Amino acid sequence: MTQRPRWKPVLFLSIAAALAAWLWRGRDADTDRAASVEEYADARADFDAASAPSGEVVVDFADDVDDAYVAAVGKRLGIRFTPEGDYARRDRLYVGRLDDAAREPADLAALRADPRVEAAEEDFTFGIPEAALDHEGLPDEARPARGPRTFPNDPRYDEQWHLEQIHMPATWSAATGEGVTVAVIDTGVAAVEDLAQTERVPGWNFVANNANTDDDHGHGTHVAGTIAQSTHNGIGVAGVAYRAKIMPLKVLSASGSGSVAGIAQAIRWAADHGAQVINMSLGGGMYSKVLASAVAYAHDKGVVVVCAAGNDGRGRVSYPAANPGAIAVAATQQNERTTFYSNWGKQIAIAAPGGNTRESPSGGVLQNTRYQGKDGYYFFMGTSMASPHVAGVAALIVSAGVTDPDAVLKILRDTARTPDGMGERPDDFAAHYGAGIVDAAAGVRRAQLEPGAVELGAAGGLAALVLLMLRRSKRGSFGLGGLVGLVAGASGLFVLPRLGLGGLPGIALLAHGVPAWGGGALLLVAAIVPLSLVALFYGVPRARGLLAGFALGVAGHLIGQLLLPTVALHAPLAHAWLAANALAAAALGVLALRR
Repeated sequence: MTQRPRWKPVLFLSIAAALAAWLWRGRDADTDRAASVEEYADARADFDAASAPSGEVVVDFADDVDDAYVAAVGKRLGIRFTPEGDYARRDRLYVGRLDDAAREPADLAALRADPRVEAAEEDFTFGIPEAALDHEGLPDEARPARGPRTFPNDPRYDEQWHLEQIHMPATWSAATGEGVTVAVIDTGVAAVEDLAQTERVPGWNFVANNANTDDDHGHGTHVAGTIAQSTHNGIGVAGVAYRAKIMPLKVLSASGSGSVAGIAQAIRWAADHGAQVINMSLGGGMYSKVLASAVAYAHDKGVVVVCAAGNDGRGRVSYPAANPGAIAVAATQQNERTTFYSNWGKQIAIAAPGGNTRESPSGGVLQNTRYQGKDGYYFFMGTSMASPHVAGVAALIVSAGVTDPDAVLKILRDTARTPDGMGERPDDFAAHYGAGIVDAAAGVRRAQLEPGAVELGAAGGLAALVLLMLRRSKRGSFGLGGLVGLVAGASGLFVLPRLGLGGLPGIALLAHGVPAWGGGALLLVAAIVPLSLVALFYGVPRARGLLAGFALGVAGHLIGQLLLPTVALHAPLAHAWLAANALAAAALGVLALRR
């Protein structure tokens, strides 16, 4: 008698091993985050002990608390609570004015003892880290002669040394940030000429509590320009991820300052309204649990949070950059060394161009903004300018299909480079540069090739195993249709962007397996699509190979996500979901091959 193939135990064992590997990795990440939160909480306690009462507190109630409960707490403690903006009512974030400021320590202690209060602290202001901020406009007659250039054709691109430093020219043919939304939490964004072709999505003004997100300072518009300045439009300058969408969230006033409560609410607003990347070129020296919780909330919803490290020139990274879940960015200058003003410390993740106008007027970061009521092109310097370079590169990586924040950070760090001419890295390199200077070309290359190779490899191995087992019993065949289905389900033609086609519309779909088309939507990251196709076309003999290949390709894609997580899945037990659906898709592939 012919022995029946034992393919089912092999499939179960393979998927179980992948799930176990992911669970082990996740355990380490959770432990590191818990240790960091405890460490930073100590800094906040020190601040509370040393600060004078301000008479104003910010309180984050549990989300299921109703208005009556908030009013009752306020009446009992003598606090007049108002929600921090209309949207804050859903998250129960309130600012309260104390009737008696001297009672602030006692009232804060009472609030923190309330089991329905998630955080309570004195409200204070953060702002633009402008201790070293400078601005210059290079007069028309001083512009350097521009050599022949076909792309980009922006006339002042040659002055943007900072884009050359992160290797942008080699990146735009592969990725442009198309389909990605970047929230700029700052002073707002003005409608200047070189942002006219950059798409915006609705934002909010958390200073005035309205929909007017115009920039009355200039800082936010400059930052937005680095991220997504309209590019190859024959005007002005270029931006890193010029086809990304900008979500303007105004939290800083014309003076460049704003409340921590408003900033925290803007972070949550961005995460709840579709932002995939957040840039915060702002900060302060004090820990805030409300702000830390907002950063963690965005990170856990799959948002990449990028922050300026601070411009104090000292060994202490500012908040929110120092919070777990945030990517802290240090600043470099033209010679690729870190600048005199850039903060440093163990939380630094990566470095990027921030500029130094003290060495030369054109040594800053050049973008189009509105400053003191005048639209123009200005050289700014600061970690505020470094952060949006990394946010822009993060948008390019997300557009390549890597949406999980930890996976994006890993790619940024793994592909960062040592400054030119440095030789061996000094002992304090990590504290000043993190992993090194961000490299857009290398990061996008890794994002486009590595996940697809893993997914296609997993699918190919799975298909070979199934075919081997079924061939012994002469139950089915694969053919060219099966190969086409396998590629479509697993990885798509992921090499297309590396052939210089990444900037073409529609390539994003062809360069990814079908499960990635929904950006993490569970209906696609599942066996539902192959199940539907098998149900519809199982009776068509010529379609069997294609159906089997597609189902096994989807199974390989899901196994690949277990081995190398790159997509942010917003669901409890998401990885158990992947394992179960990988098994179901593999079973569908076997079913389709059976004669």
